[in-house]
Amino acid sequence: MADGSDGTAFPAGWTAFDDPGFVALTGPVHHRVVDGRKQFAFKAEDKHVNLVGLVHGGMLVTFADRSLSIVAMDAMDGAGCVTIEMNVQFVGAAKIGDLVETVPEIVRKTSSLVFVRSILTSGGRPLVTVSGIWKVLKDRS
Repeated sequence: MADGSDGTAFPAGWTAFDDPGFVALTGPVHHRVVDGRKQFAFKAEDKHVNLVGLVHGGMLVTFADRSLSIVAMDAMDGAGCVTIEMNVQFVGAAKIGDLVETVPEIVRKTSSLVFVRSILTSGGRPLVTVSGIWKVLKDRS
C-alpha cells in the first residue's frame, strides 16, 4: 500500500501523481490505469474539510479539474490544454477518510477543443457530476 500525505495507507495499485504547483498543496492525487482508462483518487484528510466537517466543494472541483485536464491532454497527444468551462453538480458529500475516485471520459474532441465528463464517487456513492470543455493551446515556439 502507498501512503497518503497524512501517513495513512492508500489502497494497493495506485501511484501518487507527481504534480507540482497548486495541486501539490491539496494532494496527493493518485492514479492508475484499468482496462486502458485512467483513474484518479485522493484520500480525504483534515486539510480538505469545510466548516461543517465535510470535504470542501473547492477540493472536489480542484480534483475534478486536474483529473479531467490530464485526460484531455492525453487525448491530444500531450498538447497543453486549459479549462474554458466546467459544469459541476454536487449530489453527495465526502468525509475525512473517504477515498474519492473518478474515471474521466472523453465525449468528443476537435482540433482545438476537448469535451470531457466524469462522476466523482466514494464507495460507489456519487458525489459530484462534472463536465467541461478544454481548449488545446497552440505551440508558441
